[in-house]
Amino acid sequence: MLSALTLILSCQLIGELVTRFFGLPVPGPVAGMVILFALLVLKGSVPRQVGAVTDVLLNNLALLFVPAGVGVMAHLGLLGQDWLPISVALIGSTLATIAVTALVMSRLARASADDEETPNG
Repeated sequence: MLSALTLILSCQLIGELVTRFFGLPVPGPVAGMVILFALLVLKGSVPRQVGAVTDVLLNNLALLFVPAGVGVMAHLGLLGQDWLPISVALIGSTLATIAVTALVMSRLARASADDEETPNG
């Protein structure tokens, strides 16, 4: 279990180093997640220990939002000053996410329906 946690944190560290070294406008943990995903795709499956560690992390996900909530409370004055751009960004990103999700689901449903209609021969 410790080796699986080490793998996850190592991918995050590598992602952080890559984004800082190349000056990428992507958070290091996101790049680390992409690296971990690529490693799992190359392996072809998720190892049992990695799955167990990620299940524990997901089950306690609410605890990981506490620092973000504290940050919001600490900078409430700044949020009050910049409420308009923050609101526009939140609403815009939410709408963009819904639109992209709808497009992907539509295409996947269409592809799935096409696969079911094609006779296997």
